[in-house]
Amino acid sequence: MSAPRPHRTARRPGVRQLGMTLIELLVALSVAVFLLAALMTIVQNTRRAFGTQTQMSQLQDNERLAMTLMGDVIQEAGYYPNPTLYTAAGALPVTGSFATAGQAVFGTTADTVSARFMTAPGDGMINCTGGTNTTAATVTYTNTFSVDVNGNLNCALNNGAATTTQTLVSGVTNLSILYGVKTDFTANNGAVDSYLTAAQMTAANWMHVISVRITLTFKNPLAGQPNQPATIPFQRVVAVMSQTGVIS
Repeated sequence: MSAPRPHRTARRPGVRQLGMTLIELLVALSVAVFLLAALMTIVQNTRRAFGTQTQMSQLQDNERLAMTLMGDVIQEAGYYPNPTLYTAAGALPVTGSFATAGQAVFGTTADTVSARFMTAPGDGMINCTGGTNTTAATVTYTNTFSVDVNGNLNCALNNGAATTTQTLVSGVTNLSILYGVKTDFTANNGAVDSYLTAAQMTAANWMHVISVRITLTFKNPLAGQPNQPATIPFQRVVAVMSQTGVIS
């Protein structure tokens, strides 16, 4: 009796074997690499756009904080409570750089600006650190703004007993101040007729500062990109309360 023959499966005509050739594998890998590169480009662009948006938001926040504090404090220059008890000369006596009693604003050629006012307990007058008078007595605050070599806008606050310095924002390249004064007294109005630098101011001019033009220049976080300048200036004109009255 002969041994049984092994069973063979017959191949049907027209049916190919399953599997991928080397060329098909290389094509698939090429397509995958192309898609991966496109995905990485999209991710990088998204990250770059997010980073740019974050930097611009930070710049806007710094600009808003700096201008708000400087504007509020300079506007308050010359203020004192209860005019039945105080006068400008009594509330703001001669001291330090303030050579005349009643003088509320002073600046230097290095473009620092100082503003002072007297505040009563709980009257809500804001100093350059963002604080108010929480003591039980009246306090005269002298607020001095300046920019240091590291690009920080600083506030030096003197309360008559001590001076504390606080950094407000960073990324500032320059602080420029012009003082709006009245020099022509033949006209009976409280209008500014000249904007002067600190070097151009006289002792008489300091007593007639009606407004202050602040220009803060910040580093541009987009510097280096096409059509982007290295710095961005922000400007504000602030009316001085003691000369113009309360402005809401």
